[in-house]
Amino acid sequence: MLARQRQEAILRGIEDDGGVRVSDLVERLGVSDMTIRRDIEFLAGKGLVLKVHGGATAVGDHPIDEPGFWVKSAMNPVQKSEIARTAASLIGHGQTIAVSAGTTAYAVAVELRPVKRLTVVTNSPRVAELLYDPVREDQNIVLTGGVRTPSDALAGPVANRMLADVHVDTLILGIHGIDLDAGLTTPNLLEAETNRLLIAAARKVIVVADHTKWGVVGLSTIAPLERVDVLVTDAQLDVEARRLVSDKVGQLIVAKRDDTPGDQADG
Repeated sequence: MLARQRQEAILRGIEDDGGVRVSDLVERLGVSDMTIRRDIEFLAGKGLVLKVHGGATAVGDHPIDEPGFWVKSAMNPVQKSEIARTAASLIGHGQTIAVSAGTTAYAVAVELRPVKRLTVVTNSPRVAELLYDPVREDQNIVLTGGVRTPSDALAGPVANRMLADVHVDTLILGIHGIDLDAGLTTPNLLEAETNRLLIAAARKVIVVADHTKWGVVGLSTIAPLERVDVLVTDAQLDVEARRLVSDKVGQLIVAKRDDTPGDQADG
């Protein structure tokens, strides 16, 4: 296959799905990983695509737009892993928790698998599938119904009716954007209302968000920062942003690598 044909296939994939992954292209086009990466480099140099970890996405995405789950999962994977380990350490055995959709919340769910006697309510089919284990009798996984969104959340009236009667100890909430004035935001109106109900159901709200979410404002506000009990982020959030957000949330925890304790600041 000629380079021009490969590059056209990459562009078509981005147009159709919002992004492409190197590993998928290697399998589909029958060429090497290095060849695909060179094609993406070429297209990025022409300003036609935006390189992300593990693939490429469309250029000029606006905060009101939302790429698919796997495109977002390839963004800042190291920071998400750090945040996930730290957030999961805040969940004790025997708790009833809710876990929202989103790639960072999914990363937390990965770290929650060893925790015993959990009841987990989630509007993420991926989280439910990850945590469900038919041989474990100490876990109860509850998946809401609803309409599936681009970020692989179940949202809308069906999910909302179910969540209206739910009460959990703690919510792990992934978000699209976090802003001092706009608060927690999402580009998806259906998800906004469902996330509000997740927050209302929880005695404690833990928001997990890497530094790139700071200053991003989506179409709809989910909740003000004051509603956040704990915000777990990564060390690349700048000092001024930490100071500002610490004044709003109950507690700011900056995750560290290699399971070292995170920095904590009370709001």
